[in-house]
Amino acid sequence: MEDIIATIMMFSIPIIAIVTSHLRKQSAIKQKLVKEEIELEKLKQENYLLETEKLRLELEKMQKIDFKDDKTNSL
Repeated sequence: MEDIIATIMMFSIPIIAIVTSHLRKQSAIKQKLVKEEIELEKLKQENYLLETEKLRLELEKMQKIDFKDDKTNSL
């Protein structure tokens, strides 16, 4: 009986080490993935802000053109 317990203990240590190593690698991969997702979200936010500013400037330009047209038509 003691031989069986000793054998099980002897094989369980490497198995636990393998499982632990695997879990650590998975955690590192998940951490890297989260960092990349955060970077992607930052780029999306920056892109959104740039597009919003571009649209605002285009709208102002169109309003100026319309104002000039209205002014020349009224004269």
